[in-house]
Amino acid sequence: MNSLAARDAAMYWLSARTPNDLFLLYCFVDVGSDAERLRAAVAKRVEHVPDLLIHVLDTPANLAYPIWAPCEFTNDQFVDHELAAATWANVTAAVGGLVGTGLRAEDRPWRLHVFRNVRDAPGFAAGESALVAVLQLSHALADGRRAAVIARELFGHSEFPAASGKARTTPFIRRLVPDAIGESITSVLSATMAIPGIPIGMARTVVRGLGAARAQRRLAELTAAGALPPPAPDTQPNALNGGGATPVSHSVRMLVCDKDRLRAPGHSVTVVFLTAVSIALERHLREAGEAIDGLRAQVPMAFAGTGVGRNGYRDLSVDLAVAASDPRARAARIAADLAARRERAAHPLQGARDAVTAVLPAPLLHRDVAHAPIDILPERVSGHTVVSSVDRGAADLEFGGGAVRFTAGFPALGAVMHLTHGLHGLGDTVTLSVHADPAVLPDPDRYASLLEAAVDEVATALRAPGTALREPGTTE
Repeated sequence: MNSLAARDAAMYWLSARTPNDLFLLYCFVDVGSDAERLRAAVAKRVEHVPDLLIHVLDTPANLAYPIWAPCEFTNDQFVDHELAAATWANVTAAVGGLVGTGLRAEDRPWRLHVFRNVRDAPGFAAGESALVAVLQLSHALADGRRAAVIARELFGHSEFPAASGKARTTPFIRRLVPDAIGESITSVLSATMAIPGIPIGMARTVVRGLGAARAQRRLAELTAAGALPPPAPDTQPNALNGGGATPVSHSVRMLVCDKDRLRAPGHSVTVVFLTAVSIALERHLREAGEAIDGLRAQVPMAFAGTGVGRNGYRDLSVDLAVAASDPRARAARIAADLAARRERAAHPLQGARDAVTAVLPAPLLHRDVAHAPIDILPERVSGHTVVSSVDRGAADLEFGGGAVRFTAGFPALGAVMHLTHGLHGLGDTVTLSVHADPAVLPDPDRYASLLEAAVDEVATALRAPGTALREPGTTE
């Protein structure tokens, strides 16, 4: 049994205060498999996916970090949703209801929602049915990249060795006593063993804190010398940030496109999408009579951390360059600022702060998470929306005997972010998603139409013959 890394534990504890689960939607061809057959296929497949056979085990008084403990698949982790009418519009509405929910990772950190025999799904011919699977994962279990890997293991074509599902090591205590008692003993022992280490952890925190202070001074020196881009400025919140409370309802929309639709010479698909989001947000705010100055997007960027945690990303604050009216100039400024944010975030000195968190004693980090003012809108924010971009690989997945067509994702909302965007690629398709608080975006269809028009406008403006194309990168 392994303890959760500090950042993963923070995600777990935060989930008790606000939903932060990941939702990965995959749309397959429905070949007619019934719910029980699909459930049996999932149960069989899960036996070979270690990340789907663990749950969180709390420790008394949070004296130690929670533990990843083994568990078995249960039937209620597979949810077959029966809609009054299995149309794409009704599935979209149902997914909007799901994304506001949260799992209890101490029970099970994942669940699979299934919608069968869906009509009118994007890209499907008349009379062709879709099988929509939504994999809900605790953020403690995975970030965007790791979640895509887990989904690939669940829906992949690969055959596992016959014995691999039984090769997991059963802890000594579980071999002697029933699971619940064994887990209680393990939890108490973990907390007991952690108590003597708390002063040591405090000392290590102080030492690393001093190192982080030195790193910050060095970063300032490099910035002043022009060797490193300056930190991103914060900005005033606007109508998109809401009033500070966590949304009580959710709506989602998806635009499924050929990847070529977002290709443009000299720019990644992520930059094209960010530019389109910039234009759509500007037009939406103008229609609503709201200010558009200083629009910024929070963009998760994957990075290879030094720890063993499951969440390896940093949030970048990117200028959406609304001062540039020409789409080409706007895209160039967004690309330059995104590159600068990445350069600064990837500097080795930035890891000093993460190193402090990694050794912080569990009671202190739990206290910080429990008392963080997450329901208050601050006077300054890092962004007005989130734009998360993940390439989920080749379109070689299947479920229930049907091939995959596309995938989508819905970055979580919170007290500060009431409108988020996803860009998720699979094979030759990309899906542009919108996840919104209806109190902030009362007409998501209108906004989706603005976004779709902006995508075509930006891509058309940026295209020029004879220029090499760049493949999209993964941010989270």
